Amino acid sequence: MKLKSFNYFLGLSIIFFNSLLFSEEKVDIWKNNKETVNETTQIDEKRTQETSNPSLSTRIKATDKIQIQEGSSIQLEEQKVYGIYDPANYDFNLNMWSTTKATDLRSSLKRLNKIELSKSSSEILEAILLSFSYPPQGMTEKEFVDLKINWLIENDRLDLIESFLKQNDQFESKSKAVEYLVNKNIASGNIKEGCEKARFIDAKIKDAYLEKFKIYCLVFNDKKPEAQLLLNLLREQKQSNNFYDDKINFLLGVTDKTTNKINEENLLNFYLSAVTIVNFKYEPTKKTKPEIWTYLNAANLIKLEDASDKDKLKELEIAANNNQLDKNKIFEIYRQIPFNLNTLINAKNNYKTLNESDARALIYQKYLLSDSVETKIEFLFLLEELFKKNNFTNIYSKFLSDRIEEIGVQNLPKEYQEPALARIKSDEELLLGKVKYNDKILHQSKILKYIVEGEKQSKVQKDIDKIFKKITRNKKYFISAKDLALVDALITDGFSLPPNFKYSELIKELDVPKNLLQLAENNQKAFLALKIVEIIGEDEPYQLDSETIFFLINLLNKTNLVTIRNKVLNSALPKRI
Repeated sequence: MKLKSFNYFLGLSIIFFNSLLFSEEKVDIWKNNKETVNETTQIDEKRTQETSNPSLSTRIKATDKIQIQEGSSIQLEEQKVYGIYDPANYDFNLNMWSTTKATDLRSSLKRLNKIELSKSSSEILEAILLSFSYPPQGMTEKEFVDLKINWLIENDRLDLIESFLKQNDQFESKSKAVEYLVNKNIASGNIKEGCEKARFIDAKIKDAYLEKFKIYCLVFNDKKPEAQLLLNLLREQKQSNNFYDDKINFLLGVTDKTTNKINEENLLNFYLSAVTIVNFKYEPTKKTKPEIWTYLNAANLIKLEDASDKDKLKELEIAANNNQLDKNKIFEIYRQIPFNLNTLINAKNNYKTLNESDARALIYQKYLLSDSVETKIEFLFLLEELFKKNNFTNIYSKFLSDRIEEIGVQNLPKEYQEPALARIKSDEELLLGKVKYNDKILHQSKILKYIVEGEKQSKVQKDIDKIFKKITRNKKYFISAKDLALVDALITDGFSLPPNFKYSELIKELDVPKNLLQLAENNQKAFLALKIVEIIGEDEPYQLDSETIFFLINLLNKTNLVTIRNKVLNSALPKRI
């Protein structure tokens, strides 16, 4: 068949790259079940679902009117919404930002960027930012979607970036998102996976870097004729350069030699340098880009050729402490440093005569050679002090935690157990533990099964009747702010309390911040939830004081943000073992 046009043939050659994925991918970040709520809440949810769209970015017609609050409405001209989650999943709707000013959102996010958020705070923020919605007042569609993409990139959420690309067709930041996804796969040495992600590169994305990667993927998958065609087109558009042409021509077999120059301009160029230069060697510096460091780690290209090169070892230790180099690499190097038998036998004294890097290497080797638990933990703690001396604790903290868990705290001598326990970097499940219900304390009672386990309302109501009766009989019992937080949730969700329980009287001395109360009254759900993320911040909810827990729950109840409320309660109230 004779083709009439180059472009037509080109289109046939690369059609497999231009497919779009329409399946929706949801990521559940909420460990606690969303509970049944009262009739009012159910009605509100139904209305929310009617105005929400969990599918691909949705276009709203110019004739559609969206109610903001009583007495006002706005009219939108063909406006798209972008996100991952159905807003109704978190008790929001498409208008969740419509009554909030763009300046308020920007200011809040600016403050949050300065905080290392806890797991709970991050999960709530994720739900807020990635729910489909219209932008706040004074923010363009472009800025709003950029805000979402930038957050995903800054937090290295590869899974969510891919999900976002699947659920949203075209947006101005798409090339940025795809490029980040591609680069992460190159950096990890997973080129096959990176090439699969190239499916997100469609004809509407005009990005020379991504086109170059697409061409390399064709070479990688032994589709050289298609690669040659795309390369020719790239040259015609003057989007290629001499370095790239040289590397691709070499890989295509057009030329039999290539330059030995290492190009660090971007990750793709560096990767092409590495795979085309025989006996490739590269010495990273402080100026080396993070993604190149990652690739060097993945490709096992960082080695200490000369164990006596202490300056080089120090550079690698600094890199590991700065999260540029895989920390395990340092311990591999420590094992390779030679010491004579006498030095090892008397390591406890001899390390003091050595330079700092050699001292750490000696004590590490002594730890490896130790055969008793007591000796092992002694050298592990000594090694910790040596890392602290150079402010290299980032290298060692996780290593120490893992070694203590391997030994088992219970197997350590008693004098080491408490300090060892304090050094374990536990995950949330280990930290929180299993819920132990205590019916003598209201906010720890089995009433919590409603929040923690999704217990049926009818069963919970019976528990309420029994436990409240027991509590009110105890004249010495003190009703705490945590108790009242639980009670506030129960009242909101339609449970009946004993008539002699004077809730309104008990909460008189508990203040809710007026600025936050105003947000609730104005139905600024999303912005209120964002402010709550600010308040929780670096802590988990169980680390907050009782009064703060109460007013957070009270505000979340006022705005029917039940899913977030239950997440906070699940952390803040139960006793765990």
